Amino acid sequence: MLYVVATPIGNLEDITLRAIRILKEANYVFAEDTRVTKKLLTHLDITNTVYRYDEHSKHHQIANILSLLNDGKTVALTTDAGTPCISDPGFELVDAALKAGIKVVPIPGVSAMTTAASVAGITARRIAFEGFLPKKKGRQTLLKELSKEERTIIIFESPHRIEKTLKDIEEFMGIRYVVIIREITKMYEEILRGTTTELIERLAEHPIKGEIVLLIKGLDQKYEEELEEEDVEEENKVLSKYALKKLALEEEDTEEDELEEEESGIENENN
Repeated sequence: MLYVVATPIGNLEDITLRAIRILKEANYVFAEDTRVTKKLLTHLDITNTVYRYDEHSKHHQIANILSLLNDGKTVALTTDAGTPCISDPGFELVDAALKAGIKVVPIPGVSAMTTAASVAGITARRIAFEGFLPKKKGRQTLLKELSKEERTIIIFESPHRIEKTLKDIEEFMGIRYVVIIREITKMYEEILRGTTTELIERLAEHPIKGEIVLLIKGLDQKYEEELEEEDVEEENKVLSKYALKKLALEEEDTEEDELEEEESGIENENN
């Protein structure tokens, strides 16, 4: 059986009783970063050996893990922090296990995405999760596509790129209301809210450190409707102006015709 185990994203107390039991009972524990997971296991007085499973080792490790699972062993998959497979390695292993008819069990817990959304103060009824944005190729294209997104957008970012990301958002998506949550669940946890312009200025003066979750308020449908109404109103003004001008010209033509008729009538009388 393969267990997908969520682990704390900062505060080591944020782990479920079920996750602790599974990590103790599992025959094998695989982790994205063995050092991080060993620290957690030591804190929990768990002595299991931790094996590496990350982007670099996953191709050969999948076969090894499937072999263990087929032999009846239990395997716990963890990531550095949070829930595996959510912008972290793991989905290929889960896919392979399911295809092989092996039972996969989620052990729920902390996720930086949902934790940040809960304290952002903007709607999370509908969200678009993008993980980490491309650093170069496809970045502008993606941001232009997201400019039309009405749902709240959630991305992960590093402190070294956050200022550039805000500038890119403003350039390709327009000025947006955003929420930056850094070091979530840790000692220096901080929530920054405001427009991209405001936060760009703030970060220029006071750079921040730590892992970041960035929430971007989606395109407000009501606001768009108001813009459309304004466009229609403006168009109506133009049409009204054009209609009045046309009416004025028609009146001038009518007056000229009447004048010509009068002059013609006078001439006929004289003749």
